[in-house]
Amino acid sequence: MAKNQITSAEKKILNSMYWRSGCCFATFNMVKMEGNAFTLTMAPAINEIFKDDEEERCRTLLRHNNFFNTHAVFLPFIAGLCFAMEKERKEKGTVDADTIESIKVALMGPAAGIGDAFFFNCVRVIAAGIGIGLAAQGNLLGSIIFAVIYGGSQLLLRWYFLHIGFHAGTDFINSVFETGLIKAVTKAASILGVGMVGAMAAQMVNVPLAWTIQVGEASVVVNDVVNSIMPGLLSIVLLFVLMHLIRKGKRPSMLIFSIMIISLILAFLGIF
Repeated sequence: MAKNQITSAEKKILNSMYWRSGCCFATFNMVKMEGNAFTLTMAPAINEIFKDDEEERCRTLLRHNNFFNTHAVFLPFIAGLCFAMEKERKEKGTVDADTIESIKVALMGPAAGIGDAFFFNCVRVIAAGIGIGLAAQGNLLGSIIFAVIYGGSQLLLRWYFLHIGFHAGTDFINSVFETGLIKAVTKAASILGVGMVGAMAAQMVNVPLAWTIQVGEASVVVNDVVNSIMPGLLSIVLLFVLMHLIRKGKRPSMLIFSIMIISLILAFLGIF
């Protein structure tokens, strides 16, 4: 398939998205993590695509301003992919919002794993080894070389991944619609996305129940009883309760403070 030509307007948008993607952790929080930064990165594309439809522009920005977390180098790749798909949705209507969200959620987990393993555990260690060797000899180039190898490689790859994502997005859309695979891709992305969200919830949500009931001379650990029914049951219950409250309009910040207060009280009573 021939490579798509980028217009001057799209180049300007991609340039703006690249610089904005550098704010990956600027507004990081435990509710949305990189959600605000991803929306900031997508804003130039969404503002241009939906410049004649204010309501849809606002809806699209709000849709992207949800929980998002991946490696900083791969955030531009996913943003470029979403740019291409949002453009296709507006111009041809062959992609719907749910498909975009499913693919976005499905990619962020694997991309985070690859990025952490390669950059943090590989490139960082190699750069640090070279830099420390020079610094130990009193050479100022040690810190500079570390910054160039570790930081410079990420700056460069973020640029290429953004453009690769934009091209791959357009080519991907054309391919799946030409072959009729869009239903299968959407279903697979949705399943993978739900699986990734479930895995993240299992890792990040923890209810440290330490309640022990004395029955005669025997001690019954309530947490062991609950886990024997279903491991992580309390975490799942807490997750769905919080989701229900958020859908009812409760503010996440209020829920966080409520959990902190309840946890302190329960810890004082010896339940946590």
